[in-house]
Amino acid sequence: MRGEEPLILDRSQAYIGVLIDDLVTRGTREPYRLFTSRAEYRLLLREDNADLRLRDIGRALGLVDDATFAAFEAKRAGIAAGVAWLEATVLKPTAEVNARLRAMGRAELKQPASLADLLRRPEMAFADLAGVAGRTIEVAEAVREPVQLAVKYEGYIRRQEEQVERFRRLEEVRLPEEMEYAGLAGLSNEVVEKLGRVRPRSLGQASRISGITPAAISVLQVHLKKAGLL
Repeated sequence: MRGEEPLILDRSQAYIGVLIDDLVTRGTREPYRLFTSRAEYRLLLREDNADLRLRDIGRALGLVDDATFAAFEAKRAGIAAGVAWLEATVLKPTAEVNARLRAMGRAELKQPASLADLLRRPEMAFADLAGVAGRTIEVAEAVREPVQLAVKYEGYIRRQEEQVERFRRLEEVRLPEEMEYAGLAGLSNEVVEKLGRVRPRSLGQASRISGITPAAISVLQVHLKKAGLL
C-alpha cells in the first residue's frame, strides 16, 4: 500500500498542474472542465468508468472499506471475464445463424465471427446476442453494460490511449529556459510571440498553447534534435 503513495501524490500534483497550465497557456477564467465536451480524452474520462479509474486511488488513501473494495474487484474481474468470453465465443456462418440474423434484420455472416465482433456492429446490442447465438450469454447481468461499452468502443478507446501516450512523450521533452524562438526558421510571428510570452517548459505544454500548430511543434523538435537535446 505504501508503495502507491508517491503515485497518488504525483497524480494529484498532475491534476493541479493541468489547471495551472491552462490558466497560463489558455487564459481560462471559467470552470470549463465541468463540461464533458471540453475535457481532454473524454472517451477515457467517462462518468460510467469513474470507479475503474479512481477506486484503487481511494483504496490507497484509506477511503474505501474492505466490503466496497471487494465488490469493486469482483466487478472489474467480471468485466474482464465478460469481454474475454465474447472474444473467445465464435459463431460460424451456418444456415441457422444466418437465418436468425435475417429474422432480426441484420446482415448475415460471410465468415466466422466472435460475439464481440457482432457486438461491434452499430446495429447490434447486447440483448441481441443470445438470439443470434442460440445460447445463454455467459456474462453476468451486473456487468453487461460496461462490457458492451468496452467492446463497442474498443478501437476508439485504444486510439485515445495512444494519444495519451504521445502526449506523455511530448511532456517529457523539456525546452531550454533560455531558448530564443525568434531565430528559428519555420515559426510564424504569432507562434514566436506566444512561445516567448508563455515560455513553455516542455513540448507538451507548447502544444497546448492556443494557436501553436503541429507544424510548429515539429519545428521545435527538429531544432532540439540539431542541438542534441532530443
